[in-house]
Amino acid sequence: MRPTPYVASLRIYEPITAFAPAEQLRWGGVASNEPTGLQEQERALRRVIVVEPPALKPDGAHILEADGKRYVSPWSTATRCWSALQTFKDSMPLPVTRFFIPENVEDAIAINSELIEDKVAHILTETWMVPPRWFSLFEPTDRQRGHTSDGAYTVLRTGINKAKQRCMFTHQAVVQSFGSGPIEQEIADLLEWLNLFHAESIVELDYGGLANYLEKTLIENGENGIEADTSVEDIHLSLAGLASGDGAMAGQGYERLISRWRRVAAIEQAS
Repeated sequence: MRPTPYVASLRIYEPITAFAPAEQLRWGGVASNEPTGLQEQERALRRVIVVEPPALKPDGAHILEADGKRYVSPWSTATRCWSALQTFKDSMPLPVTRFFIPENVEDAIAINSELIEDKVAHILTETWMVPPRWFSLFEPTDRQRGHTSDGAYTVLRTGINKAKQRCMFTHQAVVQSFGSGPIEQEIADLLEWLNLFHAESIVELDYGGLANYLEKTLIENGENGIEADTSVEDIHLSLAGLASGDGAMAGQGYERLISRWRRVAAIEQAS
């Protein structure tokens, strides 16, 4: 069982040459088969129990070898903690946040945050679901799935330029159909994030532990486990419908996608 089995991740792997010399030396010494995913999750779980300043701890990275080149996706722990704190504080009045985040916890997260030069994380995470806009960055041929000792898994990978082109198409289709609004803005924000990284980067969507929950709900629904997941196909069907003005097609794809992941999200309430 993974330490945090309810988290999916969208990662950017930049070429190691895109990093500063000191970081290249550091990441060059990490074995490509090292279980960095497990290590990242274990550290995240430990922080739930013991408060520690993320900016003061040595950070790790995920390593990917492709076509004879090394790609790196830093955990960016301090950046992600800092960003999550700011987002939470912006979501409600200041007097209210203190009831949710004790002062010592906020101090631990914010300590040395002014030293974080790059406040852009290479990794986005979501709990208990995969946002539909993430699927729009990929094609079915980008998908790898199966089973390991941890259970079911699904990983999708593509070049960042392809991901950006697909994201722009998605944005255009949504604006054409619905105009400006929260959904359009979320896609625009995703495109803006992608534009911050090296042009030869690799984009990866990892279902993480959600693959096991997804497989469970698919089997309970009479389907053939993780192999029956058509989330990428469904989002593309929905986008094709939007682009062509076919509302029935758009609704069919979107409803299939949302229904599938709604069953996964419901497990959180049942736990």
